[in-house]
Amino acid sequence: MTDTPVAGRSDPSRFDYDPSTIRVGDDCVAGLGAELAVRGADSALVVTGSTVGETPAVIEPVRSGLGDRLAGVFAGTTPAKRLGTAVDALAAFERCGADAVVGVGGGSSLDVAKLVAVLAASDREPAAIGTELVATGTVTVPDDGLPPILAVPTTLAGADLSQVAGVTAEPETCPVDEPASGGISHPDLMPAAVCYDPALFATTPRGVLAGSAMNGFDKGVETLYAGAATPVTDATAARGLSLLRDGLLALGDGRGDDETYRALAEGVLLAQYGVSRADGTTLSLLHAFGHGVARTYGVQQGVAHAVVAPHALRLLFDRVDGRRRLLSEALGAGDADDPAAAVVDRVADVATALDLPARLRDVDGPTREEFPSVARAVLDDPFLANAPAGFDPTVDDIVAVLEEAW
Repeated sequence: MTDTPVAGRSDPSRFDYDPSTIRVGDDCVAGLGAELAVRGADSALVVTGSTVGETPAVIEPVRSGLGDRLAGVFAGTTPAKRLGTAVDALAAFERCGADAVVGVGGGSSLDVAKLVAVLAASDREPAAIGTELVATGTVTVPDDGLPPILAVPTTLAGADLSQVAGVTAEPETCPVDEPASGGISHPDLMPAAVCYDPALFATTPRGVLAGSAMNGFDKGVETLYAGAATPVTDATAARGLSLLRDGLLALGDGRGDDETYRALAEGVLLAQYGVSRADGTTLSLLHAFGHGVARTYGVQQGVAHAVVAPHALRLLFDRVDGRRRLLSEALGAGDADDPAAAVVDRVADVATALDLPARLRDVDGPTREEFPSVARAVLDDPFLANAPAGFDPTVDDIVAVLEEAW
């Protein structure tokens, strides 16, 4: 790499990371039962959504891989990541006598699986946990007693190698007095094992896979310019971006063959490696924008990323170096005369190849009148604190990005 090694990164850097056991490759879910055995678990509840639960090409290999360690399947998760859903899954967990949880599907299912583990280890009633979520935006994770969590992702959002989980609650579905949303974080929420099986990614509808892909892709982009970047994450994110870009462009061209899905599986694994750590995260500007645009609107976060990311990156590169040369090399444009412009173009090319929207007006998002409130949400997002040193945007700067995206 020709980029200055520490440009845009703390010096010295610190990398404190305890990742999952990683299985990657064709039919790697065949090892699920073995992973449980290593951890002394006798049986697992599979937590997934109704679509995945009714898709034999996904659920049957998982069943087979667990073998006689399959205790049951709870196929009731939704994109809302509801605490009430986790309470229902906990009842299934207890009924079938499981002592481990296997999340299968997208980020919502993986997050609910983590919530089930937290509830199983807690000595509090769901109502007390709901009260804490409303009051604080989070839930206390017990320091011990969590059952093993395994993850089998089928989308590319990169929610699997993570020690965090999102959670919402509504009076209609959970014992709370008012709606709430937030997240939980604890080192023990990092899955004990993750299986990246290319064949399972291939079963996901293209539209769902495309939206999730921009979220996972942007994790790799941000990891290279984040203040918490390290030499380890430089290497993994750069390789992950290269694989994801090639795989996503091939997918956009209709080349959804085995090689393409292997590249996507390996790419999303590497793009998120080291992103979620006990000593910090590499998520930054793009995820702050994604949260601000999607949090209180109907637009899916990956779609929000596709619309806003090119414009947000222009703002970044206008104010700081943003490790543009390193990014351009990772995205296959290392010889570009203007590396910042090349990065913006390559990110936009991926969104275009996936047929994702390019204008904010074309999605179920905020109106132009709401841009100032969205901008304040972006600036208040904790991920923005992880932007490169010297990057200090104003409300007007964020509104200008939203106007460009409109």
